[in-house]
Amino acid sequence: MQRTILPPRRRLLAATVSLTAVPALALLAACGGGSSGGTTTTTAGAGAAASSSASAQAATYPVTVTGDNGQVTIPAQPKKIVSLAPADTEILYAIGAGPQVVAVDDQSNYPQGVPTTKLSGYKPNAEAIAGYAPDLVVLSGDDNGVVAALTKLKIPAIVLGAPKTLDGSYTEYATLGKATGHEAEATKAAQQVKDRISAAVASVPKADKPLKVYHELDQTFFSATSSTFIGSVYKLFGLQNIADQAKGADSGYPQLSAEYVVKAAPDLVVLADTKCCQQTEATLAKRPAFDSLPAVKTDKVIEANDDVVSRWGPRVADFAELVAKELGGQ
Repeated sequence: MQRTILPPRRRLLAATVSLTAVPALALLAACGGGSSGGTTTTTAGAGAAASSSASAQAATYPVTVTGDNGQVTIPAQPKKIVSLAPADTEILYAIGAGPQVVAVDDQSNYPQGVPTTKLSGYKPNAEAIAGYAPDLVVLSGDDNGVVAALTKLKIPAIVLGAPKTLDGSYTEYATLGKATGHEAEATKAAQQVKDRISAAVASVPKADKPLKVYHELDQTFFSATSSTFIGSVYKLFGLQNIADQAKGADSGYPQLSAEYVVKAAPDLVVLADTKCCQQTEATLAKRPAFDSLPAVKTDKVIEANDDVVSRWGPRVADFAELVAKELGGQ
């Protein structure tokens, strides 16, 4: 799980039930008449097939990339990568660097066949990471002083936290592409995601008035505002996020209330708690007064896969297409 996308309460919930991600990518089928957050399955083997040896051979080292921890110099093309960031694990495979990945954290579960281990992205342990003899480590945060510890061991580490926008996610493609020797593939993969999202947005008929969206992180009404990565996707569709005006919105992840949601009357509800908390359109409609929501009345409730909507890898395009379909597009 990419813990930087989660509010504190949501992180605690996720850690307690040992989830792979919140909504911030084997998927659940739709329940109760809502739309499913399914995606096209990609295997780790397919990621390996996508690797371009010509690009890798053309890469020259050392290279210096910039992460949240500043500039990081990588002396030679990495052959043993450890990723403790699920979204970046997905990106690594999407850009053809999958064959170089020897270990991923316990929350990285996609694509199928990734080398999942007991390594923790929440509490990274430098000694445990070093046991895989990596020549590059990708992290979502510098917890437990792990970067300093890895530096002492002469192991390059890049920290890439949760981006706030789609453009920020594309920057991670470029960074990882340069770091791994797959710049051309990274550029191509990012462009494919951009093109799919643009097509999804363009396919939606123009609404007479802006529609309102409620993104649910868990059933205690934690939500995500437009200032978050997932919120930036809704902005592309011209949706008004009901969390933007809530108390605590500055955090990006305010906790709303049932009364607040009912009063806001969202036209679209995205349940990003189907895996963690078994929420469906049916359970949503059974909440007091929630059957009055426009989204429930018009069957515009997306039962999203928690992983997909919490990560900023290539599957964000799948989610954008799902939103488009729910809004009458594609």
